[in-house]
Amino acid sequence: MILASGFTFTDVLAVIVAVAYLLPALTKELRVHHARLVVLVAWLAHAVVLANGLIGATPRFGFAPALSGTVWLVGAVYAVESQFYPQLQIRRVMCVLAAVGVLLPLAFPGAPLHPAASVWLPLHWVLGIGSYGLFAAAVVHAWLMGRAEDRMRLAAESDSGVPLLTLERLTFRFVGAGFVLLTATLLVGLLFGEALYGPGMGWHFNHKNVFSVLSWFTFAALLLGRARFGWRGRRAVRVLYAGTGMLFLAYAGSRFVMEVVLGRTS
Repeated sequence: MILASGFTFTDVLAVIVAVAYLLPALTKELRVHHARLVVLVAWLAHAVVLANGLIGATPRFGFAPALSGTVWLVGAVYAVESQFYPQLQIRRVMCVLAAVGVLLPLAFPGAPLHPAASVWLPLHWVLGIGSYGLFAAAVVHAWLMGRAEDRMRLAAESDSGVPLLTLERLTFRFVGAGFVLLTATLLVGLLFGEALYGPGMGWHFNHKNVFSVLSWFTFAALLLGRARFGWRGRRAVRVLYAGTGMLFLAYAGSRFVMEVVLGRTS
């Protein structure tokens, strides 16, 4: 395990944010309006924690900051979505995941930015985190869709609060948006890799890039299959899970092995 040496202001802020996330998730006494306000403040403070890690005095990045950013973006998606579908009932789950996400970089802060790396590199990371977040949102909705289908087979009322067809439509909207960002991320890495990461740090066919390309083809097949052959239901969800799994292995999974299993930060 890689532990940060001493607590900084950002570390303390991360702990406060985690407590704020957990408060409405574990306390039923809070009114809905107050709970939303607490979560909003926590979400904004979470953004400060992420920004300091990416562009602060000592920029660092790794699997934990990537997952933290992913959870933050999924929270943003849920916040917007809940305005249109207030009956969607996943707030407590999202708050617990966000609390874990904001604390994870305290134990695994990641590797410091290479001295030769471009100042534009964090923007490349933001594109990647954006695709992670949108595909994660798609997976959450696909999971809710699966639960709704199972309850329909049992002649029970859906507990998601959103109609099945609406969940399916939202799932593929997130897949489409995530695919656009993933495409942009891969193109930027392919065309400007050395400019971003430094000499000799451009595009290579390593495990990260191979899994990224495989996930791109998987999502492309999913979108094409839905458009041309009407893929839906469990078949589409299985392809979505497969693509998301490969995308997870592409960066977060490989960095987890390097930082935690192998104890390396570079």
